Amino acid sequence: MADTIPPTAADGTPDVQATSAAVANLYNTYPFPPEAILDEPPPGYNWRWNWQTAYHFCAGRLPDRLNARILDAGCGTGVGTEYLVHLNPQAQVVGLDLSEGALTVARERCRRSGADRVEFHHLSLYDVDQIPGEFDLINCVGVLHHLPDPKRGIQALSRKLAPGGIMHIFVYAELGRWEIQLMQEAIALLQRDKRGDYVDGVNVGRQIFASLPENNRILKRDRDRWALENHLDANFADMYVHPQEVDYNIDTVFDLIDAAEELEFLGFSNPAYWDLARLLGKSPEMMERSQQLSDRQRYRLTEVLDPEITHYEFFLARPPFHRQTWSDDQDVLYAIPQLSPCMQGWPARQIFNYDYKIVNLDEEEWTFMSACEANPTAEKSVQQLFQEIFASQPDASTCSLEKVRSLVAQQLILLSPR
Repeated sequence: MADTIPPTAADGTPDVQATSAAVANLYNTYPFPPEAILDEPPPGYNWRWNWQTAYHFCAGRLPDRLNARILDAGCGTGVGTEYLVHLNPQAQVVGLDLSEGALTVARERCRRSGADRVEFHHLSLYDVDQIPGEFDLINCVGVLHHLPDPKRGIQALSRKLAPGGIMHIFVYAELGRWEIQLMQEAIALLQRDKRGDYVDGVNVGRQIFASLPENNRILKRDRDRWALENHLDANFADMYVHPQEVDYNIDTVFDLIDAAEELEFLGFSNPAYWDLARLLGKSPEMMERSQQLSDRQRYRLTEVLDPEITHYEFFLARPPFHRQTWSDDQDVLYAIPQLSPCMQGWPARQIFNYDYKIVNLDEEEWTFMSACEANPTAEKSVQQLFQEIFASQPDASTCSLEKVRSLVAQQLILLSPR
């Protein structure tokens, strides 16, 4: 019989030790994420894990140096860690996790793919201060919401972020996970004194899904949204039988952010979702009324009107953090442009951008991006490239400053100040 996990200590506070042990036991039983280990670098990219593109998204400009120090906080089996190493060839990467079983997989994953600029630590996120030094980029995906005290966790991380550094956070959203919460409760009720036996929990959950009527809302949501990944028991266990989970809404996620010591909220990594015009754009009056709301109220209005959101993904920074707005045309003309490292298909006219969305390049965009590619040492400015394009192709369409701004907004071109 598995031990029942006490939710609180005797004084009513979260029982950090017992809950942390339960979480470690889950991931020792089902190391997560369960992606296959490859004998080569992982395919594709995630721009949030690339130091250059993540920094450019946050600051509007490329970082001053590439030899960043990166922390993968709660690295699990090293799927994200491996990407962080391969996408940042000059960076030093550190991974930490509570589960020794997951770390064993992470070490083997990175060894097999040649991700050799990484060190791993078997630590709780609360104990990150045991790792010496500060970090330029902290990546914490899918971790804080599994802590018994998430605010203490984000505070521990904030103290390790270097001045001018950025932190990438991913936590669950309650609105789009409502059916998951119901299934979690159903499994817990049927497990009773077997709580903490995760193999039994997966078995119980599988039998519930097999028994539910075809028109059941929980079953339909799982089939529509989650079934493709949940055929693996590790994914199923992480979603439905986790011993500790906190799901957020806008109000509570900003309570979490506000707990981060002295850090600045830079924005969500999916700004298109938070654009109210896609929901209220047909009503100028409602759009005008929305402008009277605070930023957080507009975020809340967005999520209650479109409650499909399953997670929040955002960036924080430790001041001083300088943002480049490029409002002055002269600043853009003298800036040094580079092709983004996070796009696929170039040099085709139709490419996938940093978010794996299709972009069809017109003649001007194609011409300028080709000129950037021919500038690998990144020494020539936008203005110099304009002059070279005109000199070599006087009768061809060149590229306007507006097109350059559009390429930058799409993160296809990254800029550095001269």
